[in-house]
Amino acid sequence: MAFLRSVIHMLWMLVTVIPWGIIMVVASVRVRGKALWWMAVRWLGWAIGGARTILGIQTKVIGWENLPTGDTAPAILLVKHQSTFETFLMPTLMPHPLAYVFKKELLYVPFFGWAMGRLDMIHIDRRQRAQAFNKVAAQGQKLLDQGIWIIMFPEGTRIKRGEKGVYKSGGTRLAIATGAPVIPVAVTSAKCWPRRAFVKTPGVVEVSIGKPIPSAGRQPDEMMREVEAWIEAEMHRLDPEAYGHLQPKSDTAADSEAYGA
Repeated sequence: MAFLRSVIHMLWMLVTVIPWGIIMVVASVRVRGKALWWMAVRWLGWAIGGARTILGIQTKVIGWENLPTGDTAPAILLVKHQSTFETFLMPTLMPHPLAYVFKKELLYVPFFGWAMGRLDMIHIDRRQRAQAFNKVAAQGQKLLDQGIWIIMFPEGTRIKRGEKGVYKSGGTRLAIATGAPVIPVAVTSAKCWPRRAFVKTPGVVEVSIGKPIPSAGRQPDEMMREVEAWIEAEMHRLDPEAYGHLQPKSDTAADSEAYGA
């Protein structure tokens, strides 16, 4: 049954993304900025709604109160990355448009990539490493000033459930360069939608939004260690079954490490 549901959901996304991608490209001739973004989010909502209805994947969000308020309040979201699910989910949850930092090659994916290319995103050419961060910082500052939040996956790639990748400091470097706070986010998507897996299973994906971490006067590596400590401790709390082979920290110890107490 899970396999059949997964097939149906894949077909649902396929038959909706093609016409919607075409609509997005055509509409972008006259519609730009935030209006175009919310058009894109409509399709993402269909994908997530399909996951809920067809696959039986529910979502539970805690920590809404930790999001900055105000139309132009800046934020850089640093999110645990376990599957494609959170890539689709996060824009449907956030009150601000999001700008993903992604590799340029994704722009060539038919329909989906074409539509992404019309949005306010930050795409980088990994062959030009020396110039990559300068481009991210310049574009990031411009977008943040417009009330668009930046979203990044600090581990860089999807990580298997119960494991931890290498947290890279690009997100905290950007936060320090722009003066924006970092919002750490833990997501248990792999419980239902594992990385590189076609078959998805019913269940609840939990999203935990952490308290803002100010960037003023910080060092990138030291700040990223704080982000990493909070996200990984929260992942242990949300999904203890996945980390059964490790010794989880107590909530008090994790909070002390995360906030430098």
